[in-house]
Amino acid sequence: MSAAPAQSGYAPVNGLRIYYEIRGPADAARSPLVLLHGGGSTIQTSFGKLLPLLPKDRRIVAFEQQGHGHTADVDRPFSFEQSAEDAVALLRHLGISRADLFGYSNGGHIALQIALSHPEVVNRLVLESMMYSREGADPRFWQSFETAKIEDMPAELKQAYLAAAPHPEQLPLFFDKSVQRMRNFKGWTREQIRSLKQPTLLLLGDRDIVHVEHAAQMQGLLGNARLAVLPDTDHVRMVEQAASVASLVADFLTG
Repeated sequence: MSAAPAQSGYAPVNGLRIYYEIRGPADAARSPLVLLHGGGSTIQTSFGKLLPLLPKDRRIVAFEQQGHGHTADVDRPFSFEQSAEDAVALLRHLGISRADLFGYSNGGHIALQIALSHPEVVNRLVLESMMYSREGADPRFWQSFETAKIEDMPAELKQAYLAAAPHPEQLPLFFDKSVQRMRNFKGWTREQIRSLKQPTLLLLGDRDIVHVEHAAQMQGLLGNARLAVLPDTDHVRMVEQAASVASLVADFLTG
């Protein structure tokens, strides 16, 4: 388990009460690092092992998206565009004008959308186990969402939701909205990726959902990007590779 946050609370933004946690010194000279968790996940399930290993010389801001974890749902679909707007509104609420972003899986898609919609907010990007287009994953991955049932939801994510959610009885709705967001995934064009100017670190496993070739293509489209591929690692095990990820991220953020 990670160390307790120095500050936590709920921010009233965009019709939500977004749960957030802040670690690290309030007077840190370096840019804050904002963590964006994966789909169907929470701060702890995506970053619990990583949080104690992140740099201690900056503020670490983590929050839970609409309907995830401690953040109650509202009557609107899940979308990457809306989550990006929610994230930027949260940063403004917290008085953060610019930050480095670290997004895992669907959190990476949200971070990418923030960089495109609000480039003035983003210093550096860490995009872990994410893709910029549907071609980044096997067709069977996308087909699985057409027949997905709540019984298919990973037990760890189900338990995390039930433990944290203000309304645990909404689990079936939460699952349906999460699946629908992936059914609606359209990605971004190559021109949009080329337009990004922020230094970017792409992370994934060699057995990830995302093809290594796709990540290499994305690196080529970006003007200033590094690519790191962790051996013998799939999508879920990326979360377990906290020491390797922390080292790569620390080197990138101070490079």
